[in-house]
Amino acid sequence: MKKVILGLLTVIIASSCSEKKESAAKAPTRVKTEVISTLSSHANGQTYVGIVEEQEATAVSFTGMGVVKRVLVSEGQAVSRGQLIAEMDDTQARNLLSGAEAAMTQANDALQRYGMLHDNGSLPEVQWVEIQSKVAQAKSQLEVAKKNLADCRLVAPVSGIIGRKQIGAGETALPSQAVATILNISNVKVKVSIPEAEVGSISSNTSSIIKVEAIGRSYEGGRIEKGVQADAMTHTYDIRIHVPNGDRKLLPGMVASVQFTAEIPQHTEQAATLPVTAVQKKADGSLFVWTIAKDSTAHRSPVVIGSTQGNRITINSGLSNDQRVVTEGYQKLSEGTKVIF
Repeated sequence: MKKVILGLLTVIIASSCSEKKESAAKAPTRVKTEVISTLSSHANGQTYVGIVEEQEATAVSFTGMGVVKRVLVSEGQAVSRGQLIAEMDDTQARNLLSGAEAAMTQANDALQRYGMLHDNGSLPEVQWVEIQSKVAQAKSQLEVAKKNLADCRLVAPVSGIIGRKQIGAGETALPSQAVATILNISNVKVKVSIPEAEVGSISSNTSSIIKVEAIGRSYEGGRIEKGVQADAMTHTYDIRIHVPNGDRKLLPGMVASVQFTAEIPQHTEQAATLPVTAVQKKADGSLFVWTIAKDSTAHRSPVVIGSTQGNRITINSGLSNDQRVVTEGYQKLSEGTKVIF
């Protein structure tokens, strides 16, 4: 009898565990969704991702070769025009200057002594010309020696911010090798890549709103520079939007969200859009998105896409208005999966 009771208990426990496992296996998958609407907020302006760039970058370098004695600036430091940036070991330059000064003194002394002979008519004209040539040569060598000594000091040719320091004390600097880069960020540019189908609607005066999450601020974009050569792979054109940056809060490399506020062509205004990542591809190359039915189950829905608009893509057909589409968490889905959102 005891064996029968133990057997029944084992069956009941196994059945209970099996039911719990089955219940856990059928737990709905959490996803993020977006409802299809042809009258979405994107109809009032297209949003793109941009990168902040400096207005101008100036690489500063020594004109000669030598060992760097010290570098007096650090990255991110503000510098003024004429400020000392770095110094090179000037021992050899000073020795050359001393030799040039001695040669200049000797040439001037010879000019003075032979000048009296020339004035008395007792010095041949050819010799007098030769003495004058030596004086001119000594003067030229002195100027070169002074310039070489001065070039051992590297000063800022413009005002700005030190972007990158590329050489440190004790390293050998080569001619024209950048020691540091000075960035002008009193005004900056925001670079945006625009698809070829949309670049025609943007002019140099198109207004824009630029949001930079890194500093939590928005800016009104200014004049636009339009590139005329497309990227061969993406078929996009680079444009650059000028933005005042008097407080220097915007730094090169920051990511910006750019929205143009000009009128959008009619065909774009009537089209539904989704995040590019929401569109998936089957093995046969056809495209689909995961849609949510009324019973909260996920299903593959074939779609036909159009042009991209920043990080979104136009859906030309395959979906209806008010249909719910999965935008995040689709990696866990299979046909008929229960979801919550």
